[in-house]
Amino acid sequence: MTTQKPFSQACENNKQPILDALKQVFTRPATVWEIGSGTGQHACYFAEQLPHLVWQPTDRLENIAGIRLWQQEAKLANLQAPLQLDVADSVWPCTSIEALFTANTLHIMRWDEVKLLFTRLADYLTEQASVCIYGPFNYRGSYTSESNERFDQWLHRQNPRSGIKHFEEVVDLAAAIGLELQADHEMPANNRLLVFKRKAIRRVERRAV
Repeated sequence: MTTQKPFSQACENNKQPILDALKQVFTRPATVWEIGSGTGQHACYFAEQLPHLVWQPTDRLENIAGIRLWQQEAKLANLQAPLQLDVADSVWPCTSIEALFTANTLHIMRWDEVKLLFTRLADYLTEQASVCIYGPFNYRGSYTSESNERFDQWLHRQNPRSGIKHFEEVVDLAAAIGLELQADHEMPANNRLLVFKRKAIRRVERRAV
């Protein structure tokens, strides 16, 4: 069966505003791991626009073929072939992560999957790692717009355990693994881009007894 090249209009709509924010975060050469690359459009665009980065797209198996079509067509030296990754996997296809980006994933995940994501990041993120998370969030227990409320209701109809996550709860999960919130950017269509940075880990030297 031939795989059709996937396309998301939302990716086309939001790629430039996201890029503008990423330029402020990923300023030095690094490998950026993208969790849930979806169609692969973001991976291609950001790799092209940020040539000092190596971009590593990842997703569940069912999306890999579509991402590969975008990657192969783009022919970018700094864009890696997509890797299969589910946040629930006990072992990820990497040894460490110095920069991470994910877009429109948290509201698709169940809350236990979101917690698993941060549990895994605790093991893989290096000191001073930067993490960027894009998508809709609720603040102080409330929707930020009527369109987000309608979108959340639609998500619940697809999967009762999915839905827009609460900003404060996500920040708490991040803080538990040493991630400090650096910025909360307003994005188009009532989305946000949360930027975190991992604090340096304090090492305590053991004295000989």
